[in-house]
Amino acid sequence: MKYQSFLIKYAEIGVKGKNRYMFEDALVKQIRYALKAVEGEFEVTKESGRIYANALTDFDDEDAVAALKRVFGISAICPMVQVDDLGFEELKHQVASYLEQVYPEKNFTFKVNARRANKQYPMTSEEINRELGEVILERFPGLRVDVHQPEVMVHVEIRSRINLYSQVIPGPGGMPVGTNGRAMLLLSGGIDSPVAGYMIAKRGVVIEAVYFHAPPYTSDRAREKVVELARLVSRYAGPIRLQIVNFTDIQLYIYDQCPHEELTIIMRRYMMRIAQRIAEKQKCLGLITGESIGQVASQTVQSLAATNEVCSMPVFRPVIGFDKQEIVDIAEQIGTFETSIQPFEDCCTIFVAKHPVTKPNIHIIRKSEEKLSERIEEMVCEAVETAQTVLCQE
Repeated sequence: MKYQSFLIKYAEIGVKGKNRYMFEDALVKQIRYALKAVEGEFEVTKESGRIYANALTDFDDEDAVAALKRVFGISAICPMVQVDDLGFEELKHQVASYLEQVYPEKNFTFKVNARRANKQYPMTSEEINRELGEVILERFPGLRVDVHQPEVMVHVEIRSRINLYSQVIPGPGGMPVGTNGRAMLLLSGGIDSPVAGYMIAKRGVVIEAVYFHAPPYTSDRAREKVVELARLVSRYAGPIRLQIVNFTDIQLYIYDQCPHEELTIIMRRYMMRIAQRIAEKQKCLGLITGESIGQVASQTVQSLAATNEVCSMPVFRPVIGFDKQEIVDIAEQIGTFETSIQPFEDCCTIFVAKHPVTKPNIHIIRKSEEKLSERIEEMVCEAVETAQTVLCQE
């Protein structure tokens, strides 16, 4: 059957109070944006707790569903038929016609689930369920009623018009992007940071990103890999402005001046400092990293405390308690894994000490950083000012 409409359901937005309309409007905006990538023209509207995406032209069903499944805030996507209220006899005909077209094999259990948003309708929900169930059984003898675990749930929503649907496709959940501020993602070429960006965007946060590039120690292919990762995350998060920071001179300066076992921590502290400065310029309210406790030397609790110390804004670490396989599973789900495992190293992996400190003492780290005082502030300012901006979007 060729559907022309989708009923879009949301969950978490429904518990909002008087400002629920703001979240609904943001979700409508994100749905319109997502459907722009689908060939065809759509009209997206909302009506008392329901959002509809109606096709005005021919379109590809699979592409439309795929686009909607990447919109945070959607709990379910229901391909539906919407009919005018022309009386109950006509509704019987429409329901039978719907099942005739959608289910070529008429051998399953079913249940009718009617809801009356229009309380002026002359029949109760219970009466509608019973009457339509009888019509379906008479029309299709191979069908059987199962009120507990039906294979097909026939939904009939009585509103200003009548919605008929039986397929409920899970959406990504979460909150519409743009409803919870803006944050800066420290994006590397690894598996973890794209997942972290995805997870924070799912909570309605607009994502900016920063990548630390170290030519000639990292190649243009490594840079292209990170740009591609940002593009893949943008399918869910919306357009992402990626700031590419040249970090080579700062890394070399730290390498020359500081104890090598402290290189990873000190470099990480300067990445956080630079990321925060760029974040402040972009009006972000927090930083996002893909750190997971104990995964590498720079992610022990002591190391995380040392890097946190240089930040005054919150640092969000959504995968902090995940093991590697859990992160990989999400990366595969959102389509970033295959790009992340491409063998192009980022700047974090070049200057790695043979025996990095895993329990850094903050006072000792500060003392080591004093050796950088002659030039480091000038270098940080230059890195921030010369960052290259790349707009990444689907």
